[in-house]
Amino acid sequence: MTFLSRSFENEGRLPLIGIIGGGQLARMQAQAASRLGCQVRTIEKSAHCPAASVVHDHQVGDWNDPAVLISWAKGCDLITLENEFVEAETLRALEEAGHTVIPGAGTMAIVQDKLLQKTRLRERGLPVPAFESVESTDDIRRIGESFGWPLVLKKRKQGYDGKGNATIENPDGIQAGWDALGGGTCPLFVEAFCPFVKELAVMVVRSVDGSHAEYPVVETVQKDHICHVVTAPALIETAIRDKASEIARKAIEAVDGMGCFGVEMFLTKDGTILVNELAPRVHNSGHYTIEACRCSQFENHIRSILGWPLGDTTLVKPAAVMINLLGASDGPALPSGIREALQDPDAHLHIYGKQESRKGRKMGHLTLIGENLSQTAESAKSMADHIRFGKS
Repeated sequence: MTFLSRSFENEGRLPLIGIIGGGQLARMQAQAASRLGCQVRTIEKSAHCPAASVVHDHQVGDWNDPAVLISWAKGCDLITLENEFVEAETLRALEEAGHTVIPGAGTMAIVQDKLLQKTRLRERGLPVPAFESVESTDDIRRIGESFGWPLVLKKRKQGYDGKGNATIENPDGIQAGWDALGGGTCPLFVEAFCPFVKELAVMVVRSVDGSHAEYPVVETVQKDHICHVVTAPALIETAIRDKASEIARKAIEAVDGMGCFGVEMFLTKDGTILVNELAPRVHNSGHYTIEACRCSQFENHIRSILGWPLGDTTLVKPAAVMINLLGASDGPALPSGIREALQDPDAHLHIYGKQESRKGRKMGHLTLIGENLSQTAESAKSMADHIRFGKS
């Protein structure tokens, strides 16, 4: 891929970067970009979103309307994303209007459809769970008899934080899973259930100039299908760590990904690594990198899409633990417990600036860095327990 938009360099100025989306990922990208002197423009369906208060220009609009997006993009030197839900055809319209979009429409067409994503990875020889498309409940029954039970039924598109998944324990659960995910209306597929012992993740950065970098392999712990804790580095054997990093890099190359991508993987008892999902953007499992690595995933994403030298991805201390801070209930966006959580100089608290708390909503995160992983994890949990969003 060649980087097409270099007018800002020819004119001796810093770039204007457009980010589609206005959530916390756009906010943290914009903060990293501003440190490099870049201006950032965002678009979101709401005026009161996390990114709005930190960017040069924020516009309210439907980012899945090509006409709205093309008008918004005028003057931007390049466009990037904070989520995978912008339809690939909408991004293609941006490209056809002369804009550079990273990651591009071709990559997004593959990644945002999880069946196509898994098919591409399998075609390139990368390890994934067994999977198959389904058109009816009879298909699920037939595949269950072949793969064995339980099965995981998934939406092909628009699924996140477990909202697009249903585990079917046995044939009696087929209809409930089908109905829950909109079977017959939403395209679905099934995967064989993976009896993993750890969930691993790697952030991969691939620059438009051809260079790449990988962050440490981390372990993630999910709670109610939402990433709850990330520990860096993962406590795994060196050979497994190296293999996971290699698989992650090859997975991003397989979809011609540019920028920062998250790669989620399963580790089984016998040491097998399987790719679970790709995230074509900065990712929750990489938030720890802001303080724990010499260059964060957010800054490296900006560097990579501009073709600037990538930063060092190594840890600044031997251990880091990131805990997501979720809304406990409906209520105020200002949490209780901030003073208690900030007593440790190695603790770093991020509040996303959302207008209100809702149960299970990602409201912020806390990262603690230290010398010993188990001690750091224990201390991080204690600090996070003090912080509460919503009514007490």
